[in-house]
Amino acid sequence: MALSEPAVTIELAREHGLSDAEWDRMLKILGRTPSYTELGIFSVMWSEHCSYKSSRLYLRGLPTEGPRVIQGPGENAGVVDIGDGQAAVFKMESHNHPSFIEPFQGAATGVGGILRDVFTMGARPIANLNALRFGRPDHPRTRHLVEGVVAGIGFYGNCVGVPTVGGDVMFDDSYDGNILVNAFTLGVARADRIFRGRAEGLGNPVIYVGAKTGRDGIHGATMASAEFDEGSQDKRPTVQVGDPFTEKLLLEACLELMETDLLVGIQDMGAAGLTSSSIEMAARAGSGIELDLDEVPRRETGMTPYELMLSESQERMLMVVRRGAEERAREIFEKWDLDYALVGRVTASGRVVVRFEGHVVADLPAAPLAEGLRYERPRSRPPWQDEVTRLGAVPAPSDLAAAALSVLGSPTVASKEWVYRQYDTQVRDMTIVRPGADAAVVRVETPDGRQKGIALTVDCNGRFCFLDPYEGARLAVAEAARNLCCAGAEPLAVTDCLNFGNPEKPEIMWQFAESVRGLGDACRALGTPVVSGNVSFYNETEGRAIFPTPMIAMIGLLPDVRDAVTSWWKGEGELVALLGVNTDEIGGSEYLKQVHGRIAGPPPRLDLARERALQAACLALARRRLLVSAHDCAEGGLLACLAECAVAGPALVGATLELADELRPDLLLFAEAPSRIVISIREADQAAAAAAAQAAGARFAVLGKTGGRRLTLRNLLDVPVSDLAAVWHSGFRRLVE
Repeated sequence: MALSEPAVTIELAREHGLSDAEWDRMLKILGRTPSYTELGIFSVMWSEHCSYKSSRLYLRGLPTEGPRVIQGPGENAGVVDIGDGQAAVFKMESHNHPSFIEPFQGAATGVGGILRDVFTMGARPIANLNALRFGRPDHPRTRHLVEGVVAGIGFYGNCVGVPTVGGDVMFDDSYDGNILVNAFTLGVARADRIFRGRAEGLGNPVIYVGAKTGRDGIHGATMASAEFDEGSQDKRPTVQVGDPFTEKLLLEACLELMETDLLVGIQDMGAAGLTSSSIEMAARAGSGIELDLDEVPRRETGMTPYELMLSESQERMLMVVRRGAEERAREIFEKWDLDYALVGRVTASGRVVVRFEGHVVADLPAAPLAEGLRYERPRSRPPWQDEVTRLGAVPAPSDLAAAALSVLGSPTVASKEWVYRQYDTQVRDMTIVRPGADAAVVRVETPDGRQKGIALTVDCNGRFCFLDPYEGARLAVAEAARNLCCAGAEPLAVTDCLNFGNPEKPEIMWQFAESVRGLGDACRALGTPVVSGNVSFYNETEGRAIFPTPMIAMIGLLPDVRDAVTSWWKGEGELVALLGVNTDEIGGSEYLKQVHGRIAGPPPRLDLARERALQAACLALARRRLLVSAHDCAEGGLLACLAECAVAGPALVGATLELADELRPDLLLFAEAPSRIVISIREADQAAAAAAAQAAGARFAVLGKTGGRRLTLRNLLDVPVSDLAAVWHSGFRRLVE
């Protein structure tokens, strides 16, 4: 053949990340030595990032079905029924490695990719979230990474016109060499018009649409399937470059096409680009695809078939339309000024056949490539696990007020206003509860003109998961659901982003298996199935792994958006009450790290029966419109919760409270025990609120009343609210200003 490609050997396969056993398996499937392009295809499709080869065994144990589930895992995004003939479409994915290498473009293209996953299903995106983890605040790269990631997220979301309505940001030394950037998008679609990534219909045309293909992003999937080392910052060519203006055109064009009956199947060209989209579409339908790479629009000259198949250039879609619909589809996409090309046909062969300049450069079976590999890797409990869970003596602080200000001003607890002020949170005029509350709330208009709400949140405390992966994952699920209840929303379903170190290490696989077990148990108990998600392994640098971080995003439903609840006190004379029970479980707390410099002890234990009762009580109070505010106790404990109620709203509001618990003062104030919500109610509603909580089985205790300029906790603490506000508002800003 005239085409010149490198000779394929086992050594070259190793350079592509394939093991010797995988090389042997590839040869057995093919019955011959692969071409260079075929080797590239196998390497990305069998990478950890694309094939989930280390995680599939455990993911099968997650609950994925429920009365509202329309589409569970296996498609571009999950779909749940929200009534009125409408569906919520949502997913979360990681862009960790690219964002560490090139924070602006890595974060920006992470947002672009998750947006495409959602509108590919036929949904108009209406809200974004993000979950970010950075290294220690004084690390020399932290400021650069924070600024770049936040700017990239804001740039892409703002330009596309989808509001970023919330998120989660935490800091820890374990993320010094490997930050986490997890992006989430929510969309709304007609429940009877959900589109899937399937190449169906013998002879139907395969269409390429969107931006031109370049060399950016080649080997992005394989880069995301390896640890970082000293040379990782030189991998910028594997980071894609995004164009949100093209994305906006692509979004509108795809939604316009979806209003017709022309579209058969559609898939985002995400990780592994044209390779994964064509193979996955064929495999899902049990069909085949023939591709002609000569027709692929490109922005660089001299591109090889290997580069064209593996490029991860952004803003591109692969779709199948009905025969005879090619010109109508072309008219739509050309109207939106997008590249459009007929690049192939659906076949019945079960194979993906790729031609370039008259030569067949790849002829591969779709099924084994899409199915990927399945490994049951060794796993073992780390030998240091018992040691880190030993708490030992924790001395009481000499100055409780100083400890309170230290915890409240830590970047993990402090206000993230500097972050979300860079995001357009109001575009499209659907945001009812903006960033800064327990959960964001967006408005959805029903076909008959009513207005309901979808609440959304994202959570995970990696410290808890480091100390006990099973318990930490359960706590993450419970906190996400509790945040939705604080907003007045019934929790519906979960998408996850499971961030871990190298799965080839037995202790990492143990962390992963335990976390997934905890995730599954909590989701079953709380009735929140997992409908989509992502696994991100190899999050470590030079052998040091991040904390296990199974990020949980969850959505909930408010039948009437007017019932949305926020977290801050509204004025004087409100009764402040606690739903739930205080404990002295200080392990893994921000107080222990910030004041005592330790990460140790068992994390708080979650009683799922108590958690269900608490959430039922909060929802009952919200439905009866008895809540003035509701705020979950989480990072920073009860003290941070009360302080945020006082300072997070439009005006500073003090309170005089009495905590009757007979616990050591610092443990009472800073323990991060779950299943607690601080609420405020009108004084006239006390009896009704107490009765509703009791009926749900939750403890209800009035703590005191709002008013004045100080937060007074009798016999414990008496601090001006202005002092609390000053440290809370400045704690994060000090990093970047």
